[in-house]
Amino acid sequence: MLRLAGRVFWFVLILLTVPKVVTAAPLNVVYIIVDDLGAHDLSCYGNSLHQTPHIDRLANESMKFTQAYAASPVCSPTRASLMTGKNPARLKMTVWHEQAKSQRKTKRPLIDGKSLPNLSHDETTIAEHLHRADYRTLHVGKWHLGEAGYYPESHGFEVNIGGTLWGAPQTFFYPFSGSKHYGNEFRYVPGLLERSEKDDYLTDRLTDEAIRLLKSSTEKPFFLNMAFHTVHTPIEGKPAVVQEYQAKIKPGSPWQNAEYAAMVASLDENVGRILRTLDELKLADKTAVILMSDNGGFINKYDGKTVTSNHPLRSGKGSLYEGGIRIPLLVRWPGVTEAGSVSAEPVVTSDLYPTLIDLLQLEADKEHNQRDGVSLKPLLTGSQKKLQRDRLHFHYPHYYPTTTPASAIRVGNWKLIHYYEDGRNELYDLKQDPSETTDVSNQNPAQTQQLWDDLHGWLKSVEASFPQENPDRRK
Repeated sequence: MLRLAGRVFWFVLILLTVPKVVTAAPLNVVYIIVDDLGAHDLSCYGNSLHQTPHIDRLANESMKFTQAYAASPVCSPTRASLMTGKNPARLKMTVWHEQAKSQRKTKRPLIDGKSLPNLSHDETTIAEHLHRADYRTLHVGKWHLGEAGYYPESHGFEVNIGGTLWGAPQTFFYPFSGSKHYGNEFRYVPGLLERSEKDDYLTDRLTDEAIRLLKSSTEKPFFLNMAFHTVHTPIEGKPAVVQEYQAKIKPGSPWQNAEYAAMVASLDENVGRILRTLDELKLADKTAVILMSDNGGFINKYDGKTVTSNHPLRSGKGSLYEGGIRIPLLVRWPGVTEAGSVSAEPVVTSDLYPTLIDLLQLEADKEHNQRDGVSLKPLLTGSQKKLQRDRLHFHYPHYYPTTTPASAIRVGNWKLIHYYEDGRNELYDLKQDPSETTDVSNQNPAQTQQLWDDLHGWLKSVEASFPQENPDRRK
């Protein structure tokens, strides 16, 4: 009996001295994806015209990345990379949905590389991963990753408001439908009209729906994919805000479009509404907020006016110069990121999937674990300034007003762009020449050849689709 009592005593003593393991409640996640927002379209990134106080507040509470990249210079491939953690070249999704389905004949020297129009169901998306972890998965806004059979509901989202095959709305004003643009095709945004009124603005209405979902998602952790259509064309700002910005434009400024500035202002207002809702629901310290763009700013003309500038970066959307792929990226992760911290490490949108898996301590997807992205946890926690990665790859085997088919690689401060029409390579030292004004390939032939060999070898290893010679050009 005494022996038994002694054993009980020591067992109780061990229980009292073993450290208690406190399991934190799962963290919520909010993605805020802005369509076509340039790397310098926000005041916290140096824009002298656009006033973005709410996003600036988010930046002050976040880690701000100054060398963040979209996985592609256009929308759908980048969004696919966000969902899967894979490079668009590996996914075989290198251009937007409608263009991937187009078979138009041209007299251009090359035929675009083949691209899948739909995100394959063979892929495991971050939404599916989180849904399996008992997250409520919510999508609001732009989808653009396939036709009806590939809508958000088929890729792990319980709720889809507004996500379709289309990449842009016909109008940002009520009733958010029509056939004025995009080849006179009738387009609409489903799920909004029941609670909409005359003169409603699309960016506001999508935020209304997101807030409604946030308020109804307090019983279990949630993942909100808040995908704004703004600041994509059509360039339509609220008239009163357009007038305000028209008076603020200064001669000589890189930014001269008041309509576009008004769209950025509406974006900022609605980001503020989402942040305020998290505060009111006492969820701010339980929710990671990540704001990003899907490619560089659109520098071409709309309604006769240049839309935006990526100054001081070269070129814009569609191009593999920095202006086409550099984006803003803000990460506010409670208990992890230091408020007001800045990272100059090159990162890419495909890094966010493994980052969420890592920081949320989710079980890895063993069946689909070949991801190109790497976890940003070392940067976000401040434990490291650099990642264990020395290169980024980009592949855009397509034509766009800013480019001919091209691929690119960045290794350290070196960046090589290969153009397929004539086979030329351009080499830039981004540390000395961030605006990519001077091609130094002739001065560095060995470096140029090595980078092209590395890039071409990687493209072949992922079985990338290359552009082909156009036989119709010779007819």
